[in-house]
Amino acid sequence: MFLYIFQFKWLNKLSPVQLILFFYCVAVLVSTCILAMPIAHEGGVDASLIDILFVAVSAISVTGLTPISISETFNTFGYFLLAFILQFGAVGIMAMGTFIWIILGKKIGLKERRLIMTDQNQTSFSGMVRLIKQIMLVILTIEFIGFIILGTYYIQYFPTIGEAYLNGFFSSISATTNGGFDITGNSLLMFKDDYFVQFITMLLIIFGAIGFPVLIEVKEYMFANAEVRKNLRFSLFTKVTSLTFFALIFVGAIFIALLDAKDFFADKSWHEVLFYSLFQSVTTRSGGLATMDVSQLTEQNHLFMSFLMFIGASPSSAGGGIRTTTFALVLIFIITYARGGASIRIFKREVHQEDLLKAVTVSLMAIAFVFSSILAISIMEPYSLSEILFEVTSAFGTVGLSLGITSELSTVSKVILMILMFIGRVGIITFLFMFKNNKSSGKFHYPKERMIIG
Repeated sequence: MFLYIFQFKWLNKLSPVQLILFFYCVAVLVSTCILAMPIAHEGGVDASLIDILFVAVSAISVTGLTPISISETFNTFGYFLLAFILQFGAVGIMAMGTFIWIILGKKIGLKERRLIMTDQNQTSFSGMVRLIKQIMLVILTIEFIGFIILGTYYIQYFPTIGEAYLNGFFSSISATTNGGFDITGNSLLMFKDDYFVQFITMLLIIFGAIGFPVLIEVKEYMFANAEVRKNLRFSLFTKVTSLTFFALIFVGAIFIALLDAKDFFADKSWHEVLFYSLFQSVTTRSGGLATMDVSQLTEQNHLFMSFLMFIGASPSSAGGGIRTTTFALVLIFIITYARGGASIRIFKREVHQEDLLKAVTVSLMAIAFVFSSILAISIMEPYSLSEILFEVTSAFGTVGLSLGITSELSTVSKVILMILMFIGRVGIITFLFMFKNNKSSGKFHYPKERMIIG
């Protein structure tokens, strides 16, 4: 168990954030090693180390971008290994490790609780172990139900029951963890006319992307008795997250349909347009699965979908990007400031100044990361800016959608995408705190002076 790593004295000098990043790096290296094992590959397959490393980073960051075909490279054992890595990446390294630690009957100490708090982006020590138990219970239950439903339904699509349930198992985990990998070789294109599969998959993606705290609060509300339910109140986080999350799905579906109304959707029926656009809007939250070849959409749609992928999923979820609450706070802040307001008020609550500063910082740093990555890749690769933007935002948002250029990129470009996937998964705040100076800044202040802005 990786918690034994604390026995190394030099690790005790690292901050919780630095330890979390260290554990993620270790997880990537271990994942690369196990995915590189010949026993996990199809016979005669020879995948390069950089491609295996790319898949490992993509799995740990639950992105789904891959330069190789998963179905042609890995065998059944490899699928199970990949599903296990996706599980680690989705709930967080510390959460999964702690869950295993709990099963073994070990005590979770203060240091481990502090790491869990950092990994899950929480603000309090209290209830960390209970939070992990709740997260694992909810996620495993959702995945199991999805596995049973899809596995049973897939019997009509696959030649054997075993193959049907294998695809149901992997599809459920890939969708719930927002992993975006598939073992059919063509994502969900074989189900482009099957709205039941699409509906179940969209639900699983939403469960994985909306945020674990939201799922836990909803679960507690649903299973509470009538007397307790009267006094239950959803947190501000749940309200803002849910409203923003579903608003982005609704608005996203409308714009995706409108931007291709005269092109891809021109000869489609109303229900085809509805499910194509709705599924693409949902999958840009962080899902990465597709019921169509997204390269057939217009360049305008590619740009819009890049914007959706840049926002990504909700905090404390399986997804990446700047997160929905960041987008909501920045948008409300701009509106409030334009109207002359002094503070942000949402649902009769006032937002902490520190949270607003975090939201602005995350947005600015994300723009800087994405812009610099696009610039660097465009210098080395022959592809258009819209294709590179799509690939970069897909990596940063840990989505996994691609216009088909991933396998053709140079090693340096692949490394840039791996860094983006890593940052997108651990979060910009966590990444920036790795460089935090723990020394006291002192109690004195310099004289303040106004500056001309704008």
